[in-house]
Amino acid sequence: MILTTETRRRAVPPGTAPAKTPSTAPPPAPGAVPGLGHAPALLRDPLGFLGSLSRHGGVVQVRLGPRTVCVVTDASLVHTLLVALAYDCPRGAVQDTLKTAFGDGLLMSGGKAHRDRRRLIQPVFGPDRMADYLAVMHQVTEERAGRWRPGQELDVAKEMNHLALEIVTRTLFDARLSEDATVDFHRALPDLVKGQIVQSLYPHPKLARLPLPVNRRFENAVRVLNRVVDQAVSGGARSGGTNGTLPALLRAATDPATERPLTEADVRSEAITMFGAGTETVSTTLTWLLDELLRHPEVETRVLAELDEHLPAGAVPTPDALAKLTYTRSVTQEVVRLHAPNAFLMRTAAVPVELGPYLIPAGTELLYSLTALHRDPALYPEPLRFRPERWREGGDAAGAGRQAFLPFGAGKHKCIGEAFAWAELTVAAAAILRRWRPVAVAGTRAREVVWTTVQAQGLRIRLTPRNGHASRSRPGGAATPQDGAAPGDGEAPSPCLIPGPRAAPLSPAAQAARTVPAARTAAPVPRTAAVPRPASAVQPALTAHPPATVCPAAVLMPARIPAELRTPEGSQASGELRATTARHADWVLDHGLLPLSGLPRYQAYGLPKLIGHAYPRAGGAELDLLVDLLGWFTILDDRFDGTPGRHPAEAHAIIDPLLAVLAGDDPTPTSVGAQLLYAWRELWHRQGGPMSPAWRDRAAREWRTCLETFLTESAHRAKGTAPGLPETMGLRRHASCLYPFMNILERVQGADAPDGLHAEPALHRLRAHTADAATLINDLFSLEREERQTATAFNTVLTLQRVRGCTRREAVLEVRARISDLREESETLRRRLLRRHPAGLWYLNGTRELVDGVYAWTSTSRRYLSDGRRG
Repeated sequence: MILTTETRRRAVPPGTAPAKTPSTAPPPAPGAVPGLGHAPALLRDPLGFLGSLSRHGGVVQVRLGPRTVCVVTDASLVHTLLVALAYDCPRGAVQDTLKTAFGDGLLMSGGKAHRDRRRLIQPVFGPDRMADYLAVMHQVTEERAGRWRPGQELDVAKEMNHLALEIVTRTLFDARLSEDATVDFHRALPDLVKGQIVQSLYPHPKLARLPLPVNRRFENAVRVLNRVVDQAVSGGARSGGTNGTLPALLRAATDPATERPLTEADVRSEAITMFGAGTETVSTTLTWLLDELLRHPEVETRVLAELDEHLPAGAVPTPDALAKLTYTRSVTQEVVRLHAPNAFLMRTAAVPVELGPYLIPAGTELLYSLTALHRDPALYPEPLRFRPERWREGGDAAGAGRQAFLPFGAGKHKCIGEAFAWAELTVAAAAILRRWRPVAVAGTRAREVVWTTVQAQGLRIRLTPRNGHASRSRPGGAATPQDGAAPGDGEAPSPCLIPGPRAAPLSPAAQAARTVPAARTAAPVPRTAAVPRPASAVQPALTAHPPATVCPAAVLMPARIPAELRTPEGSQASGELRATTARHADWVLDHGLLPLSGLPRYQAYGLPKLIGHAYPRAGGAELDLLVDLLGWFTILDDRFDGTPGRHPAEAHAIIDPLLAVLAGDDPTPTSVGAQLLYAWRELWHRQGGPMSPAWRDRAAREWRTCLETFLTESAHRAKGTAPGLPETMGLRRHASCLYPFMNILERVQGADAPDGLHAEPALHRLRAHTADAATLINDLFSLEREERQTATAFNTVLTLQRVRGCTRREAVLEVRARISDLREESETLRRRLLRRHPAGLWYLNGTRELVDGVYAWTSTSRRYLSDGRRG
């Protein structure tokens, strides 16, 4: 039987003996400040304070100034409050504030009015509508994600707010808001929420009518939201939206209480409800979802694998397909548990009620926090850890019971759009993750900001395309050029053994947004297809050296690279790596680092494959940077096969300007190294733009050490001297640029490795072992090439033969044994470091992948099968 009156007998929750009448008053929380009560603690750390109350009882009294509020901390009692006591404990003061502003809609109403309105709206969220909604959700997200650009930085909270608002507008209203209306809506929300909280705490309602700043901002926010909702409500009508829309359904309905059609005020009130409930909480959850995936790449990998299996790329989601995404559902459930959108909600006891052993007097305000409830260690072990597996069969979340997980409430006021919200989270996340791989901008992870909701603010990501969305041809069919690359002359590149992250392909719109240097556009030799990289990929630090400083010789390069030279022959690389390879070829030629005639030989070495092997998770702008940087270093190294490698003055003319860039100077290019300098200036700023000062200092030191080895080697050759074994090993360790490329592991991750990890002596040994192992692998595979040279070759095998007088075979066996020892010792160091710094797992694994990548590339590259000099 449905209860229809507002006053009911006191409900007794299950398991409570009905004959025993509770008389216990809830205990007071300790720590109240005279005159202020617990307000300072609540304001200082809302979630921490509310979460701490459960140790004092299932219901606890707190003082907020002159008011006493009972906080319900026990999950079963919260469920009782929402279900068994739903009619006896209607909405509280916070909701009443919105009722005054927007009318008696579904969110604000109670009793029979709420039941009747819910019955009217329920068909909008019926299962028969879900397939159509999924298609629109997918389309809206694809459209919005399609407007993003490789290398672009997004304020995630802001972008997810816009996305969620657009989904609600298009699905429920069949309307489109103007961009101005969207911006106004999101600007107004904070003032609405703040005013809602402040006014609910006023000791007398008349204070809400005073011309206080918070009241004026609240009233203005109400006007803005009404104006935006009016646009959506009338926009659907103008666009022909009829039977399926929420406004159409409401306009055709009759109010059971008056037996008259609903008014436009009723329609607006319900629209406000859907806009408020359907945007902020969903957008906040999407932001936390992306943040958690950034922190847990292994979870992201499993989600993508499940999407590949059950929701192929480009497919419109269906209810059946979503039902198969069981792991993805576990991930979204864990996000919602850990980051429950509602910091606190309130009810008011209209009559005396019983909650477990506690007697609650009539008029008492009851507060509960879903965030605190979902972080209760008694219900969810390790509550602050993100563990999707807890929702799998046999996980601890199953043991907590349905009453412990209440993200959408329970009882008659349970969110009417629960199924809609779960579907929206999944569809939006799937569309975004399929198209883009987000990389967190250093130091910008999401942080909790608590009002009535727990908002996620501060997360910024840089976008890199996934495979399948990686590249789009520019006019004429030539692949889009990108920044970062390899400096040098027309000679074959030398074997540098460091892999790096991938860069993102650009769409035509992004290409059009690039800045074209005036020198190029005015050049008599047409090179209209060659466009500098987008500013978003170059990073803000480039403002001191804008793309207009690209090597002037680039204007003399031919306008088109033949298609057969764009990717290495027989390349088995992924589509994204192939696109990066094509852009890298453009970049090398644009900077005058190679002539067109030297490109086939250079591409035959397959340097991008080395990056692909060594940085298997790199993509987008990071992949481009790594390939360009490796190519640049290889061409620089090959330049020293010529006269700079034997004449210290020429060596200094090339290297000194590069070192000056690391010191923050703007050196004048020399005739022998101008192209290398222009490219290096760009690459250096691309590396460090998003990273911390500590990272940039470390990278500058290690690049300086690496580049100075060219000066040392040139001096040895000029003198005709050969270093001993320790000096050779030291030179080789740093000359191979392994240390800088280990730093770029952090650039790919989008964050510095933990400070404590960097301080570990064991990490210093691991980094040295990584550089040595990769260098020795290179020395083995480059041995025949270097044996043909007449100048001193800094190869460990050759040095062993000279210093120890051993045979070639004996030297090779010794180097092989040392590589094996280094790899074994490295695994021991990784295990030790991982126990102390589990958050650095990605970095420790990256050092292993570097060595594995070097071996995979050197053992198959044509570089060591061709003739060439090695200095």
